[in-house]
Amino acid sequence: MIKLVNGMKLKDVPRDSQDLIDKLVRSKILKTKKDEVKFDSKHRVGIVDVNRTGTGFLEVLGYKVKDLIIEKENLKNANRGDLVIAKRIFTKNRRPSCVVVEVLKKQFDYSVVYLQKVKDKIVGINIKTELPMELTTATQKSLKKLPPLTVLKINNYTEIIEDVLGVLTDPSIDEKISLALFNKKEEFSNEAELEAKSFGDFVDKSMYSDRVDLTHLPFCTIDPNDAKDFDDAIYYDIEKNELYVAIADVSEYVYPDNNIDKEAKLRCFSIYLPHKSIPMLPRSLSENICSLKPDEDRLAFTFKISLNDNFEVVKEELLNTVINSKRRFTYDEIDEYLDGKSDFFKEVDKEVLKFLFPLYEVTKKLKKRRLKKGYDFRSDEVRVELNEKFTLIDSKIEDETASHSLIEDCMLLANRAAAKVFDFGIFRIHEEPSEAKIDELLDNLGQIGIYPNDTYKDLHSLVLSLQKEAERKDLSKFVDKLIIKSQKQAKYSSENIGHFGLGFKDYTHFTSPIRRYSDLTLHRLLKANLRNDKKQREYLLRNIESLTARISDLEREAVKVEWDFLDRVFVRWAIENIGVRIDGVITDTDRNPICKIDNGILNGARVFLIDKSELDLFDNVTIEIVDCNLATAKIYGEIIENRGLER
Repeated sequence: MIKLVNGMKLKDVPRDSQDLIDKLVRSKILKTKKDEVKFDSKHRVGIVDVNRTGTGFLEVLGYKVKDLIIEKENLKNANRGDLVIAKRIFTKNRRPSCVVVEVLKKQFDYSVVYLQKVKDKIVGINIKTELPMELTTATQKSLKKLPPLTVLKINNYTEIIEDVLGVLTDPSIDEKISLALFNKKEEFSNEAELEAKSFGDFVDKSMYSDRVDLTHLPFCTIDPNDAKDFDDAIYYDIEKNELYVAIADVSEYVYPDNNIDKEAKLRCFSIYLPHKSIPMLPRSLSENICSLKPDEDRLAFTFKISLNDNFEVVKEELLNTVINSKRRFTYDEIDEYLDGKSDFFKEVDKEVLKFLFPLYEVTKKLKKRRLKKGYDFRSDEVRVELNEKFTLIDSKIEDETASHSLIEDCMLLANRAAAKVFDFGIFRIHEEPSEAKIDELLDNLGQIGIYPNDTYKDLHSLVLSLQKEAERKDLSKFVDKLIIKSQKQAKYSSENIGHFGLGFKDYTHFTSPIRRYSDLTLHRLLKANLRNDKKQREYLLRNIESLTARISDLEREAVKVEWDFLDRVFVRWAIENIGVRIDGVITDTDRNPICKIDNGILNGARVFLIDKSELDLFDNVTIEIVDCNLATAKIYGEIIENRGLER
């Protein structure tokens, strides 16, 4: 749809969209001219928003214009988040408005409901909205045979029940609900699985004489304890001051429009739950032939980055390689090594490890230089431990350690190197926050006594002064969240406008093609560039604007799936612990105040407060769990004690 705003070659129309295009042409919404099709001047495509009064607004795509008003009677069954085509209405002395003429895509293709009896009739209660939904494609007789609280997945276009997920009270159903809410699936098509398995289990490097053989170099991988897919490995030549960042060469196996690629494009991201992953690629690729396993020859796409004595990049060379990782490290192991506490490493580690400490010193210098323009925000990644019955055992906030920082700055170098190759392609961008958002941020921080230093001269120095003041008052993790909230979301784009948060002029994602479709697409572009294959490059760029928009949307969905699952795990624990008192911090004071738990077994959980007393941002409170909603995964609490802003 975005492509059609500016005009699209008829030959580029996807086969599965041809019927829709023909329909829109017949309706004179689209017009054709020679070999091109585009929207006529009266119609706009966009995303619907609806306020509490029922008035709609159209966020127009493809034009930099104000939202168009959609009066309630002109919504035509469109709901918040739906992708629609609307016809502009021209009236004097009124804000531009429109009427919906076509709902192209529902925000949610599926509804997830649980069965409940309402006035002698079995209906579905929507898990997201809590609104009743008549199940018109099933008889009451058949519905009454199902157990109470049975959970169903319903197609929003046909209203057909497509899956019976289980019973709401069963903890094993949580992952099914979280995936179904966003129409995600774990299983791959038989065609994709067979295609993936056809590549076998090992790489015979003698078959790749055109590649640079780096199997003699002691590469290593550094990942979380439970990682199964290893897509990046590093080696640092101390004498030559050269860093090698080797990335799994997924594009060697997944080429455009094969069966694996079709599945990967539908997913765009791997999803990581506490007990399992939902991979973007079949496991025979992601956890086998593509994964940079130790002591196995693997195909890699490798940046060789040369640094000078001041650790500035002087040369970046991209190579098709074969590597052999000599060791799979965990973050914990590397942290112990860097802290000088380790005495358990194997004999083979000596060669691998001798470059890691010097490399860590290099990355510390790189990070210090990076932060002169970029920012260092504290992450809030929650690690949850479950037992075999999917019951919560423990949760904790994952702290960034030395090993994380070492790997991050190596990956940043490779990502920046890849971004410099193109003027137009696929980039990871992050726009500056608006003046209005900065003013709102300063107002919020002023309420808790945090003010910027009067000497700040630009946005970067302003943020740094706020962070410094927050650190002095031991409020860094909360203030960082407010600063991040004031910013626009990072996203993927075909045009390079830089990355505000990192302070980079050029940035993209190169280092995770096993779990991100953006990186796989970039690899294909880079390879076409290396071969000087203009035809392939043109093909890959043909619909790149719409692809980057889709990848950005699916990135947000993947994160929502992960958080929805965590919320369900937390609420099941809370249901068994009504009346328990626990400490937390107020993180939202709007219509529905929210307390974030920052300690104990519910670390990272949100509690919605039913208390109407006056609350300030970052008040330290003790709350009592008083109620839970298993379906919506919400915990409700009352404030027992408010200790205010503790410093």
